[in-house]
Amino acid sequence: MRQHIALIALLGGIPVALGIWPIPRSLETGTSALKLAPDFTIELNVHNPPADLSAAVSRSANYIKTDKLEQLVVGRGASNSSAVSRAPQLKSLTLSLEPGSTVHSIMDEAIKEIGTRSEEYKLDVPASGESATLTANSTLGLLRGLTTFEQLWYDLSGDTYTIQAPISVIDTPAYPFRGFMLDTARNFFNVSDIKRTLDAMSWVKISQFHWHVVDSQSFPLQIPGFMEVSQKGAYSSSMVYTPEDVQDIVQYAGERGIDVMVEIDIPGHTSVFSESHPDFVACAEASPWATFASEPPAGQLRFASATVKNFTAGLLTEVAKMFPSSIMSTGGDELNTECYAQDPETQATLKETGQDLQQALSVFMQAAQGALQTQGKTPAVWEEMVLDNNVTLSNDTVVLVWISSMDAAAVAAKNFRIVHAPSDYFYLDCGAGEWVGDDPEANSWCDPFKTWQKSYTFDPLANLTEAQTSLVLGGEQLLWTEQSSPANLDPIVWPRAASSAEVFWTGATLPGGEPRNGTEALPRLHDVAFRMAQRGIRAIPLQPLWCALRPGKCNVDS
Repeated sequence: MRQHIALIALLGGIPVALGIWPIPRSLETGTSALKLAPDFTIELNVHNPPADLSAAVSRSANYIKTDKLEQLVVGRGASNSSAVSRAPQLKSLTLSLEPGSTVHSIMDEAIKEIGTRSEEYKLDVPASGESATLTANSTLGLLRGLTTFEQLWYDLSGDTYTIQAPISVIDTPAYPFRGFMLDTARNFFNVSDIKRTLDAMSWVKISQFHWHVVDSQSFPLQIPGFMEVSQKGAYSSSMVYTPEDVQDIVQYAGERGIDVMVEIDIPGHTSVFSESHPDFVACAEASPWATFASEPPAGQLRFASATVKNFTAGLLTEVAKMFPSSIMSTGGDELNTECYAQDPETQATLKETGQDLQQALSVFMQAAQGALQTQGKTPAVWEEMVLDNNVTLSNDTVVLVWISSMDAAAVAAKNFRIVHAPSDYFYLDCGAGEWVGDDPEANSWCDPFKTWQKSYTFDPLANLTEAQTSLVLGGEQLLWTEQSSPANLDPIVWPRAASSAEVFWTGATLPGGEPRNGTEALPRLHDVAFRMAQRGIRAIPLQPLWCALRPGKCNVDS
């Protein structure tokens, strides 16, 4: 017996949540028990498979063996024991590429230009015990399919089983950019913390790591030819990312199907440059900081200066060489004009060149973007560069919308491609209270706390015309780290950041055609959190365990 999109099947009256996340675009399941044979293997039917594909197969095999996740129902699946004991045994999963496909490494596929990556796959798991098959057009698609296969199985007294065979999946993402942003400048994160986060990202098919690596507070990135910036600007000599660290992170991410988009935020958020180049920065650590910056310390690049412009273009060129991604961000948010109004050097330069501040900014940004384009990069910026400033930007610029979800329409009206990153849905740091001192009654500026349920309701196409929908590349959830460090990285991110992964993979509707909705999603997201915990991620609980074991019983109207 088959049912189309059996997300909540019934077995003996007990709701059974199918724990796939993100839910595939097309999914059919049955009601038969199937267990993995003791000698279950994953076989690669790929000629000269790249090393990272072989490694992905090994990781999947290990996860399947060690997850030991019991079903999240009352009794933890004990009622299935009879069916599982009699179930056929699945001995193998065979991976293959579609005829005519060219074999590239997962990393090479993952860093292709956005919109050209092939992530689709087809997965079939027969109920009979015959070999399961996974096919795709690329190694990246095989990786995505392996991730889905891992999520099908539960543990019962040492048996690894499903009670929803046969299973048939045809899957492809709705949007290519499914991201997570981490700020490593407010507080420092070790390479191991970043790698652990990349692992968790890969388990929910997040494709883009937006690395906000530097900011006014610190500059931990070592850049060949510009080493003095990190020598003076890092919190300590041990709190740096060497070129070797960058290569390690980029490789680790790519092997897991994740592209790394680095951001060097300019010309604002650049106070730290004053440590190594004091002549380059206006209003450095000026007081009161609130007059000159969005947060302390104040300080912004004197972008009207030709020397600063050329220095910045040179620095961006070298950063671009460190990252193989086709996209790189120059930020551009929260530029404080009062800083320049009170800066004699900037005012003198403007008078000398006959420019106003906006004209100088346009020249500076064109030089910055030109440096990236010379290195084959597509530039990305925060929304203010498009909406609040009169600057000329490249037509292929990608714009990250962060101030409000309502701003996407204005960006689309200017015909720029969009990555959704709105603070009213996707900021993971909101709701923790004000971090600025001597302000005991204040809340965070973006209160309240953004629950997974809130982010899951996001509509990527809201307020856009049909003609503008093609401008949407996807979106990301973000962690600004004024109040975060390795100590709370996992619980503040997971499983909440998985919510947008499904928004941008699955799209607006579930495989059966009904609208994507939080009631259906919650049991599956519980599975995500518990499986992550089995793999060493300190994900927070979404509800009391009593509720997790009783899907739907803790809804507001139950």
